[in-house]
Amino acid sequence: MSDDMSGTPQPAPGKPVRRLDARSLRGLAHPLRMSILELLTLDGPATGTALAARLGENTGTVSWHLRHLAEHGFIEEETGRGTKRERWWRVVDETKVLETAEFRDDPATRGALSVYLHEVVQQYFNRVTTYLSESWDEEWQGAGTLSDRRDLRLTAQQLTAMNAELLDVIARHAPAPGERPEPGALPVVVQLQSFPRKERGTA
Repeated sequence: MSDDMSGTPQPAPGKPVRRLDARSLRGLAHPLRMSILELLTLDGPATGTALAARLGENTGTVSWHLRHLAEHGFIEEETGRGTKRERWWRVVDETKVLETAEFRDDPATRGALSVYLHEVVQQYFNRVTTYLSESWDEEWQGAGTLSDRRDLRLTAQQLTAMNAELLDVIARHAPAPGERPEPGALPVVVQLQSFPRKERGTA
């Protein structure tokens, strides 16, 4: 997703920000619902039938989860398109923020948070493996990157500051509302992962 679902948002100018509460988290934290929301976010509006085909699921099951996502305000029907029997759905245009620290110590939401975070990590992994399995010409092969740095030693405040700077860099490359992409431009996913590692002894 383009939304920041685990920290301080970087919304586009004029784009509303929605902080998810416990009810919203429980409504979203389901593997199939998160897969549906991911497809609608990455590829745009779709019908339940099309989503079911892509996900290998029963149309009725997908339709039920679509209504559930709509009930919790994550998606909405695209009016003026489709029929009474075949509706089109799109993601609500807003930046969604989930402050995970608010829910870790809440027994009522701990399970939902665990499901949500597991599915997010799985989605990140699937995107990378899909990219690696596809055929790309030389220009695009040299444009992507998979890298990590393991020599950093930061305080919590320094890590927070570094993340904010990285998000600012990404935001500078985000298109302005209504801006047309340059010829040859393709959708790009930036997955930012930075976290502390507990030190372990060598004994």
